[in-house]
Amino acid sequence: MSDSIITRLDASQSDFNQRLDQLLAWESVSDTRVASVVDDILHQVKTRGDAAVVEFTNKFDRRTAQSISDFVVTPAQLQHALTQISAEQRAALEVAAERIRNYHQHQLQRSWRYTEADGTVLGQQISAMERVGLYVPGGKASYPSSVLMNAIPAKVAGVDELTMVVPAPDGEISPMVLAAAAIAGVDRVITIGGAQAVAALAYGTETIAKVDKIVGPGNIYVATAKRAVFGQVAIDMIAGPSEILVVCDGLTDPDWIAMDLFSQAEHDEQAQSILLCPDADYLDKVEESIRRLLPSLARESIASVSLKNRGALIKVADMEQAIVVSNRIAPEHLELSVADPEALLPKVRHAGAIFMGRFTPEALGDYCAGPNHVLPTSGTARFSSPLGVYDFQKRSSIIMCSAAGASVLSKTASVLARSEYLEAHARSAEYRIID
Repeated sequence: MSDSIITRLDASQSDFNQRLDQLLAWESVSDTRVASVVDDILHQVKTRGDAAVVEFTNKFDRRTAQSISDFVVTPAQLQHALTQISAEQRAALEVAAERIRNYHQHQLQRSWRYTEADGTVLGQQISAMERVGLYVPGGKASYPSSVLMNAIPAKVAGVDELTMVVPAPDGEISPMVLAAAAIAGVDRVITIGGAQAVAALAYGTETIAKVDKIVGPGNIYVATAKRAVFGQVAIDMIAGPSEILVVCDGLTDPDWIAMDLFSQAEHDEQAQSILLCPDADYLDKVEESIRRLLPSLARESIASVSLKNRGALIKVADMEQAIVVSNRIAPEHLELSVADPEALLPKVRHAGAIFMGRFTPEALGDYCAGPNHVLPTSGTARFSSPLGVYDFQKRSSIIMCSAAGASVLSKTASVLARSEYLEAHARSAEYRIID
């Protein structure tokens, strides 16, 4: 149909798998032109340090700085941002921060050890990363929620120094973003962005300390830079467009479901919104709701492109097939908008975050439910997890042998080492054998 507002699919169709693959296909985050530009920026910052960062930031963000210090937001400025936002906004940030902090406290891993009968001690020591860099989009975009979601788990983990970089085109920056940084306990804020900010964090400059990990979303240049410096530092992920998959039994208000689909479609023309339901009549009702409500959105132009090109209403045979299809898609956000979500939950294998029941829209997870909104996209929920405290902690093995324990283990080690023709390994162990 020429006036199709969203794709309709039926899982019983012979070509369903092929059509679903086409729907899910998404181009990679980069191309050769972008990669070439990013490579040059990375090289310049690596070799010229502060001077290159200032030069690129002045060029791309229309700034007139003389040195990096001109980009640094002082602690007093961070605190002042709290007075620039409304009381309602500050209260919302503080409530969200408290809930995010409380949730992530449960993720803290503790060091542990145990002692064997001969006195040998084995265990694991948990320690936080020393320095982490947080990238926050700037300019037109204002994402204080991203500040909270990335910074708070790092602080809960015990990261010593959290440096936030955020571009400020024409010197403008959102007070909400700075207020969120103050509330989250960010240690240092620098108003730089793009590949030059990623390079400064990854390699270090005269005034910006090299970090151990870089987290946070950005545009194609930022994503390409993060991919390029991976290995030099750790990164959280290379994120694709936002996604939502709703599994519904046909009994939720169709307006609710339409708006839930919009909640991702309004992010980006590449965002993906999919509904699975066994009731064809209900899918018709949701499509009618989409047509009626879409013009009411401020971001209608973005949402309409997203829904037309990447959205779908899919009829499935039953809830069992819905979960099979869901697991194949491995969505970033999965809404189980059904009467008994607990019955479906054990069958869900792949999803970034799971929203249970009719009264749990994905939007709550984006802002204030507590769990992290930094989630695996583009099917990577098959092997990846939400950002959390564990992403900012490291594990070191602990091994302490008693004399008796070393003697016993060394005999085994000697045999294995000599089987691998590693004589020094064997003799090192053999020195500890007690005859």
